[in-house]
Parts: sequence; structure tokens; C-alpha cells
Amino acid sequence: MSNLLTGEMKSEGNLIPPPQEQTDALLLMVKEQIDLDTFNPNDQQLLKRLVESLGDSRGLVRMQVAETLGQIGELATPLLLDALAHHPNVVVRRASAKTLTIIADPKAVPTLVHSFLHDEDTVVQGSSVGALARTGEVAVPPLLEILASPDSSENTKGHAAWALAFIGSAAKEYIYKAIDSDSPDVRAAVVGAIAKTIQEDPKPEAFNMLVNALGDADTIVRCEAASALGNLAYQPAIGNLTELLHHPDWESRKAAALALMKMGVNLTCANKTRTVLEPLQAALVQEAETAVQQAIKLAISQIEKHSDQDDWA
Repeated sequence: MSNLLTGEMKSEGNLIPPPQEQTDALLLMVKEQIDLDTFNPNDQQLLKRLVESLGDSRGLVRMQVAETLGQIGELATPLLLDALAHHPNVVVRRASAKTLTIIADPKAVPTLVHSFLHDEDTVVQGSSVGALARTGEVAVPPLLEILASPDSSENTKGHAAWALAFIGSAAKEYIYKAIDSDSPDVRAAVVGAIAKTIQEDPKPEAFNMLVNALGDADTIVRCEAASALGNLAYQPAIGNLTELLHHPDWESRKAAALALMKMGVNLTCANKTRTVLEPLQAALVQEAETAVQQAIKLAISQIEKHSDQDDWA
């Protein structure tokens, strides 16, 4: 093998990636070996050179390296985890996390969590949580811990909630149990995740959990549940959302009005439309909070507009 492929990196701290011609030759050689079924996935030095090539300045080449490592699979995981946790070149850390997204190895979860929470680079953080989402059910417990932790920022919790929803029905039984968590942030995230599972697998028990969440003790959970039911246009919840229009908390009333708006514009029968319009009109007369008044007026106008269009259809 030529010195171009066997030479060790001499740059201080490995901040400088291998020369481009070395990376191109390496990729070509590995591709040929994979095609001929002669590639040795236990060649640690070769795998290490591939990981170092994730620092290439060319985005398309980095993607090719990542796809190659993805083909190699879990045998590349240890070197990728070491690079994600310790490599001084942020480009390599970013690409390592993205490559781990392709491989989706459950063994990567602890390191991915650490990088998500502690890496100084926001791209590494985002790529790490993306890899957690792709890993599936095994990532759910640490994601729930992050959501429950008072030390987690709102941004971190938002990313964790997104990952939980992405996993969705792949871990629905685990997610269903977390609806009883003591943490409002966990319950709110679980509501969002349940809504995602319904899109993939509309089970009555899942709808019931969302309806029950309208009565949660915390505002954020009630609002999340109302929004989810509105987006799903779940008509059996119209009565529950109508009750929420009179909740002492104004944010909950606003969420109910907006959810009923989404319900109303999805109704085609005039009688059913009235079941949404009449409670909104009655609530508007009693409502004193400006933000809620505006939401109710918007809901009424949108439902009436939709109803008029149906009349001409």
C-alpha cells in the first residue's frame, strides 16, 4: 500500500485533516474492497483513517465518508464515539455525530447524550440529538431524564421533546407510561409524542390520553393537549375543548379556542359546525382577556368562512 494511504497524520492535535488526495484514494480503495467483498472491517488503522477523513473541507466528500462508514456499520461505532467525544476538530465531531445517525447503534447513546448536553458546538449538539432520535426506544429513558431535569435549558428540553416525538410509535409503550410523570415538562413532551404515534397508529387509548391531558394540573400540558387534538381534528374531543373554554387559566382558554377553530374548519355538516360555533360565540360574550377574545374571534371567522365556502361547493 502506498505511503499516501499508510502515512500517519503529523499535524499537531490532528486539527488538520488528511490531504484531499489521500482521502480520495482511501475512499476509492475502500469502495472497491466493499464491492469485491474483500474489505476487512476489523482493520482499525483503516477505520481510523476513514474517521479522520470526516474532517475533509469538502461537504460532498464528508458525506461519502459518512456513507462508507455507515455501510461498515457498528464495527465503526467505537472510533466514531471516540472522535465525537474527544476530537479537537469540530468538523470531525459534527460529522461523527451525523455518521452515528446513519448507523443508529444503541451502544452510542451515552456518548451521544453527553455530547448533546456538553459539547461547546451547537451543531454537534443538534446532530447528537438527531442521532438519539434515530436510535429509537433505547434513547427514551435519557431523553425523559433530560426533560425532567431542572438543570436542562428550555432549548435543550425542546430538542429532547422533538427527539421523543420523532421516536414516536417505535417506543409507544414506554412513552405511554411517562404520561404519569411528576414533571410537567415530561408530560407535555409525552403529549406531543403521543400525537405523533397517533399519526402512525391511531389507537383509541392514545386519543383518550390526549383528552385526559386537557384536565392536567399544569398549563403547558393542557395547551399541548388542546393543540394536538386540534391538529388531529379529533371530533369526540369537542365537548372537552368546549369545557376548557371556561377554564380559570386564560392560556388554556386560548388554546381551546384555537383547537376548536381547527376542528370547525374540518367539519362539513352545518349541524356539526354549530356544535363548535355556538360555544365559541357564547364564550366570546363572557371573555374578558384580550388575547383570548382575539383567538375566539379568529376561530369564529375562520369557521364561518369555511362554512360559506362549503355552501358554494
